Amino acid sequence: MFDLSPLEDDPRIEMLYVDAVDGAIPASALEDVDALILLVPRFSRGSVPKSGRLAIVARFGVGFDSVDVGACTDNGIVLCTTPDGVRRPVAIAILTFILALAGKLKTKDTLVRQGPSGWAQRSEHMGTGLIGRTLGQLGIGNIGAEVFRVAAPLGMRYIAYDPYADKAVARELGIELVNLETLFRESDFLSVSCPLNDETRGIVNAERLALMKPTAYLINTSRGPTVDQKALHDALKNDVIAGAGLDVFEVEPTADGEPITRLDNVLLAPHALCWTDQCFAGIGAADVEAVLAVSRGEMPRGIVNREVSKNATFLAKLESYR
Repeated sequence: MFDLSPLEDDPRIEMLYVDAVDGAIPASALEDVDALILLVPRFSRGSVPKSGRLAIVARFGVGFDSVDVGACTDNGIVLCTTPDGVRRPVAIAILTFILALAGKLKTKDTLVRQGPSGWAQRSEHMGTGLIGRTLGQLGIGNIGAEVFRVAAPLGMRYIAYDPYADKAVARELGIELVNLETLFRESDFLSVSCPLNDETRGIVNAERLALMKPTAYLINTSRGPTVDQKALHDALKNDVIAGAGLDVFEVEPTADGEPITRLDNVLLAPHALCWTDQCFAGIGAADVEAVLAVSRGEMPRGIVNREVSKNATFLAKLESYR
């Protein structure tokens, strides 16, 4: 999946693979482990080994809702993600949704498959030109800002809502920072790129969807629960908005017959639209480098629980590797 040779070739390092139990990493498998590269399974408080040896959890990707951050911090374990590895691939995935929705790609694919009768309907499905249209971002952190960079040639107007925005980055990219209501009212394409937490859970709800233009599109590549999925289903079904592009869902994998998967005005991907050989190589390289940094007694990049950098237990672990 990605290049582990920097670890395999290091004579100081032995590697093993850990199987999850009921979806979580078992603590018993980590008693003699210094570093964990974590893919899909959960890392809960029950995953923390009693030996106190584990120093780093390197999460594959930028989402860390599958990790008990408090348990890591309490036990002197640094949690790292890979913002450098996903920044461009996820931004490209969002751009893919924008272009496919604007061009009505799904509909036009269907018309061709219908033969001459489908071709005869093509003038009924005019797309949306992008020049001068408004691209809105809910969140302009690592990925959200990159979306504006890759969309630069499209000639769109940029707006964003992010209470933690770096205003210098916003100025550099020509982004107008607006309030949440304005973001929903004025966006022609509204992309959600915020982490899932208590502030953002359900931030896209029926009330805010009702503010959007009937010609507007919603794109979510963040985490499913940032969007009230039933409210979005109803908005799409009742033409409150024109369509959506979804790479994430409230429950994954989606169940057979999930209502939103039956709608024609939504493009869907199984939380994998950004998955490419280059994406996985970049994420893996970032995780491997984080592990190697800790093995050298150095502070890794991409730390989530920054307070652990002053944690005496974690600092003692780093010192022991030097």
